[in-house]
Amino acid sequence: MQCSRCGNRDPRYFWKDGKQIYCRKCVNFGRVDLGEPLVPYASKSRKCVCDVQLDFPLTKYQQAVIRQLNDDLREGHDVFVYAACGAGKTEIVMESIARYLKEGKRVGFAISRRQVVLEICERMRKAFPQIRVVAVCEGYTDQTDGDLIVCTMHQLYRYYRGFDLLIMDEVDAFPFRDNEMLEKIAESACVGQRIYLSATPDERDLKRVEAGELKMVELFRRPHGYPLVEPRIISAPPAVQACFLLSFIRRHQKQHKPFLLFVPTITCAAYFEKILSLFGRCRAFTSKTIEKERLVAELRAYELEFLICTTVLERGITIHGVDVVIWKSDHPVFHEASLIQMIGRVGRSITMPSGEGLFLCTRKTTAIKRCARALRKMNEEGDICVN
Repeated sequence: MQCSRCGNRDPRYFWKDGKQIYCRKCVNFGRVDLGEPLVPYASKSRKCVCDVQLDFPLTKYQQAVIRQLNDDLREGHDVFVYAACGAGKTEIVMESIARYLKEGKRVGFAISRRQVVLEICERMRKAFPQIRVVAVCEGYTDQTDGDLIVCTMHQLYRYYRGFDLLIMDEVDAFPFRDNEMLEKIAESACVGQRIYLSATPDERDLKRVEAGELKMVELFRRPHGYPLVEPRIISAPPAVQACFLLSFIRRHQKQHKPFLLFVPTITCAAYFEKILSLFGRCRAFTSKTIEKERLVAELRAYELEFLICTTVLERGITIHGVDVVIWKSDHPVFHEASLIQMIGRVGRSITMPSGEGLFLCTRKTTAIKRCARALRKMNEEGDICVN
């Protein structure tokens, strides 16, 4: 027995309903009976007249990566784009999107998190005002067809054999990472080439590159030319860490600078909201938070001074001039990739290309040390590229 949608073969996930057997592993996406063929996504493709429209010029390093990416795609390869946080991964793939759409091919852009789907969708609408860009995620499922689909990984179940080019961002992140069901659904959604985007490729991705299954292009230099922010690491007892945190808050209030305070758990976020609301305008931001878009907008407008967030906000989001502090950065929930992503929120703006990242911990874990080494290496290789 094998599910035609998710590839499940485990008999524990099959259930008999009368004479029919169906897969329970992916039943949340709709029931699929054993042996039932999936219906390909029905969409009338059209040749779109579209050119990328950006408010800023691409750097020569971005242009070089774009040329290499397009050459690899023309040769029929899948490509892994390994680029530092804030290096412009989204802009790098826009020319490929335009080329496929001009040829009448279908394009999808899939991301792990709903918040990032909405942000990427707005950026795509600005870059491609001539076409219909549709966001498909929780709360946005009334319209699922367009010239360019931007969706969460889970929503790819709607697009069986639906895309000639599928761009997959944050492939190393939860919930896609190590999720065989989502990987199978994503695989069956594409009949052409795939582009994988990440600032933190995992070991499996790197092995696929070494084996020749994927081509890789790299970019470690941000458009403004400034190096990636490397964290200041404070290893001290909890009481000393608390003093550093309060000092950080006071200093940023005087500077009128927003920041993100990352904490390891939802419980910790709720506790800190109660305590730190005595010291400044703040709110907790977790997977259980309602009106996430409103809180981000309030931080951007400095109506809130900082957000106390879990890893739900570690990726994809750009906030002008934001700094980052990570409480209990030695907690097991913070692995190397998540630490790199969190510190990667800092210094993304062209007008504010630098900033501050602070790790508070009782000991320097392997993840913390590897994060610091990885950022240092990216900066060194970025300098080599420039020179």
